[in-house]
Amino acid sequence: MKRVKPFIVLVSFLFVIILLIPTLLVVPFSEKVDGKLSEGTQQQPSAKTNSKNEGTSVEVAVYRSKEKKIEHIPLEEYVIGVVAAEMPAEFELEALKAQALTARTYIVKRMINNEPISLPKGANVTDTIMHQVYYSDEELKRLWGADYNWKIKKITEAVQATHGQILTYNNVPIEASFFSTSNGFTENSEAYWENAFPYLKSVPSPWDEQSPKFYDRKVMSVAEFEQKLGVKLSKDGSVGVVLSRTPGKRVEMVEINGKKLKGREVREKLDLKSTDFTWVRKGDEIVITTKGYGHGVGLSQYGANGMAKEGKTYEQIVKHYYQGVNISSATAFLNKLTVKK
Repeated sequence: MKRVKPFIVLVSFLFVIILLIPTLLVVPFSEKVDGKLSEGTQQQPSAKTNSKNEGTSVEVAVYRSKEKKIEHIPLEEYVIGVVAAEMPAEFELEALKAQALTARTYIVKRMINNEPISLPKGANVTDTIMHQVYYSDEELKRLWGADYNWKIKKITEAVQATHGQILTYNNVPIEASFFSTSNGFTENSEAYWENAFPYLKSVPSPWDEQSPKFYDRKVMSVAEFEQKLGVKLSKDGSVGVVLSRTPGKRVEMVEINGKKLKGREVREKLDLKSTDFTWVRKGDEIVITTKGYGHGVGLSQYGANGMAKEGKTYEQIVKHYYQGVNISSATAFLNKLTVKK
């Protein structure tokens, strides 16, 4: 029996070693982290948890205009704040999804181009109409009051449904411009701005006629009209003639008693809702009527809502207003931002 004991000990020792070897092999690899960039949304109080976590490392440096400070906000949380500020929560879910795509595309393009024009050092955008309006969660709670829960839930759902998606043309993020209400047509980009973009072309938008902002009327004195435009009205009672119109049926050029003015110039100087205007003189007053609200280039928000009411998807909506674009993953562009850091 004494000779057997060493053999038993040896067998027992080998058995323990055999059990430990797999553990020793696995442990060194168990804490490896893969190199994939992650992105995610900050959990909203009343929203469903998003199973995707891509993008938490990407933050938007927003210059908060009231506080006069820069705030770093996770990308998807920023998109929620923009959609909440820029489009009514009462709109159809598919319209809100389309708005989420434009908001995310706008900020991704701006961040990768890094053009901090008229911004404090370190900021990507402001929280005003200069770029995209953004409201924080606390601001939305004050603004919405008792409606906060259902509104934030709906908007967060729209943002999460488009998570990580942007609009591209030839594999480049587009200029995702948008506005409130068209005059029945959107506008060519070069008809309002200097640059021509192949995806920003005039398309019909008949749904806008249902918008409460489709028509506007403004009355001003003849003296104010003359002063703001730098003109002198003819003594025969005429108030000018439209010389040409844009592809979007807006005023391109108007002539008033020999002076030619661009439609955009008239809109800005008279603070009109759009460049589709007509006017008539009544005694010592000028009555101006406009159709539409905004510059007219890109996605019409009320048009998008009208399309959604007819059962169109957010993909159909964005591809109507942005011609020839694709819905693409933002991952490659977000990776570039992370590398820059």
